[in-house]
Amino acid sequence: MQFPLSLWDISLWIAVTAIILLVTSELLAPYSDYFGDFVIEKTRIRLAALLLGAAFMVTVLIRVIIPP
Repeated sequence: MQFPLSLWDISLWIAVTAIILLVTSELLAPYSDYFGDFVIEKTRIRLAALLLGAAFMVTVLIRVIIPP
């Protein structure tokens, strides 16, 4: 059975998710840490976005080293 997603698809998904998280963390920056009763930690969102950015770079390196 073949995996339905290629490395290109996974790389694109990771990149888009990282961009969304970075934009979200920057838009939350001027607001308080409390959004109603829901606590939003900007540092965790930024950390997750940076980790996804690093994962994207790993997938790019894999595509460069091992061409299709």
